[in-house]
Amino acid sequence: MNDISIITKELLKSIIIDQRSAFESRDTGTEREILTKLKKIIRSKQITLITGLRRVGKSTLLAQIAKKYFNNNFYYLSFEDERLSHFTVKDFELLYQVMLEEYGDQPYFLLDEIQNIPEWERFVRRMHDSGYNFIVTGSNASLLSRELGTRLTGRYIQLDLYPFSFREYLALKNFKIGRTTKERISLARHLKKYLNTGGIPSAILYPEINIHQSLYNDVIYRDIVSRYNLENASSIKELGSYLLSNISSLISYNKLKDLLKLGSVTTVKNYIEYFVDGWLFFVVNKYAYSVKEQSIAAKKIYGIDNGITNTLGFSFSSNTGRLLENLVYIQLKRNYSSIYYYKTKTGKEVDFYLPKQGMLIQVSQNIDRQETLSRELSALIEAKKELEVGNIRLKTIIVTLESATRDTSIPSSVKVINLSDFLLS
Repeated sequence: MNDISIITKELLKSIIIDQRSAFESRDTGTEREILTKLKKIIRSKQITLITGLRRVGKSTLLAQIAKKYFNNNFYYLSFEDERLSHFTVKDFELLYQVMLEEYGDQPYFLLDEIQNIPEWERFVRRMHDSGYNFIVTGSNASLLSRELGTRLTGRYIQLDLYPFSFREYLALKNFKIGRTTKERISLARHLKKYLNTGGIPSAILYPEINIHQSLYNDVIYRDIVSRYNLENASSIKELGSYLLSNISSLISYNKLKDLLKLGSVTTVKNYIEYFVDGWLFFVVNKYAYSVKEQSIAAKKIYGIDNGITNTLGFSFSSNTGRLLENLVYIQLKRNYSSIYYYKTKTGKEVDFYLPKQGMLIQVSQNIDRQETLSRELSALIEAKKELEVGNIRLKTIIVTLESATRDTSIPSSVKVINLSDFLLS
């Protein structure tokens, strides 16, 4: 017979007090840019769902929210606590009773890593209907969306928290942007570091610890293998390693099936969906007017963080070009939902097409060589001609790592912007 611990009032009281003390004394660190947007959402009285990769700073963000907006008028609990491993939806009522006894009636619940408790949304809906407000965090975007969509349609707003942006990275480093030669050189040095090490807060603060490896393993084993009851962990690890080593590249599900001997295309699709749900990768479709053409065309794969990619991916040569494109994608993803790549009728590829914003974007490490510049321009110009139908007018942009000097051969309609300006704009 298994020795299963029971959730008791005394246990919950101990956990709540311990966690509250740690939460209130937590270093809130660098203020996240998303805080301004959250202020408006909190006032709307909607349930706020914050999703993002493990260790991306969701718990710290909750502490920033509590400190900035709530003045101790909240309940807090993190379900990452191993003492809550047997907590079920039936225990929420006891939890509420203990919180009332300890802290009185408070208007806000802050619940961290809520996806660990099946059917949690039933409690949230009941209490929200009673007038309480909720901010919940989780590390599995798809799972949380499905659960909320079932019982909480129209009652919640979802926000995605990404690794530190370049602006947040500079704030963490206490760097003030200036215009002197010394400051510009220092900014370029910070940009190079950020390009390679990414924006995971703990990895920036403690570079001597292999944060990226332990984070990756947590997602693989806790968010994928355990959650989806996968028996063959080696297959998912092999696929993850392949994707990390081919970031910003085109992938074919059929070829992956054969290369990694994964049995079927359905298995490949499922595994990649698990990675996407766990916030490790993003999949970008080719833009096409036909849904069928979109579905069968090769995909482009991007990673959540350049530090993870650079640390765990394998490359025979310099990875700067791929890291650059990946970083541009993540910056676009922070602000826009519909992002595609585009292939012209003659097979020329444009890295990003944002139809809602009317933007075509190429990414190039530098455009000093005429051959490189001609290739990027010809793809942009050809795509622009094909996509500008009726009243549609598109902006064409080249993002480059090097200084964006103006070449006389570049049409005035093409904007060239260097990476630091792109990330800080």
